[in-house]
Amino acid sequence: METKSLRVLFCFGNNQNFFDLPRDDIGPVWDATQELLSQIKNHQGVDLIGTFDDDSHMVGPSGGWPWTFYVLADVDSQANVQSVCNLLRTIMVGDFALWKYFKVEARIGRKLTIRDDVQM
Repeated sequence: METKSLRVLFCFGNNQNFFDLPRDDIGPVWDATQELLSQIKNHQGVDLIGTFDDDSHMVGPSGGWPWTFYVLADVDSQANVQSVCNLLRTIMVGDFALWKYFKVEARIGRKLTIRDDVQM
């Protein structure tokens, strides 16, 4: 039996804490965000499909939809989905975990297959 991967949309939103930072303190958060994306890309069991940044049309904290940025990936298990979400707890910005500045929600689905008989 073939194991199907999970199609996952990781939705990341900036918290108010990010916007409360003095301009000079934002750099370390961006560095941690790059570390987050690098760890997702290199995470075993995660096949990164792409990213989408919504910051040009969504300004301010993300209380939910719309989110600040998105990562679309195929993930081999729910345990690895949880592991990716947990990165906000383990990647540090000074004395604080990245989750002080961002939150994440994982939407789990499947790849949409378009049948051959569908008229386009």
